[in-house]
Amino acid sequence: MAVVKANNSDIDLMARLLRAEAEGEGIRGMQLVGNVGINRVRANCSDFKNIRTIPQMIYQEHAFEAVQHGYFYQRAREKERRLARRSIAGERYWPAKFSLWYFRPPGDCPPTWYNQLLVARYKLHCFYQPRPGECDDIYNTF
Repeated sequence: MAVVKANNSDIDLMARLLRAEAEGEGIRGMQLVGNVGINRVRANCSDFKNIRTIPQMIYQEHAFEAVQHGYFYQRAREKERRLARRSIAGERYWPAKFSLWYFRPPGDCPPTWYNQLLVARYKLHCFYQPRPGECDDIYNTF
């Protein structure tokens, strides 16, 4: 059962995002990107107030660098569609379980990013979650 509403177009869009943002991080890396995306749709706090759909989440201004590049606009593949469906179904993994942000720094992960706490690094990406009391919905959405 899905934790957010998604039709086939949404699944394809999510699959394209996973691939464009984290293909080099492998299956788990793409799953973590999916976790952050679904968390943003469900959180209704911070930068993600009124983000309720997968397209709103993906095309939110400055949300994902990948949407600015042609690779994102290639056709979705079945491998990433399966991963997108798993994210949409609520399958989550640490360090993205409660994360709303991630990025790929040129070096070490800073302990905070835009005042958000570092959870951990997975390969090249650093994951950040809200401070307690800032965005409690993220801890209560599942």
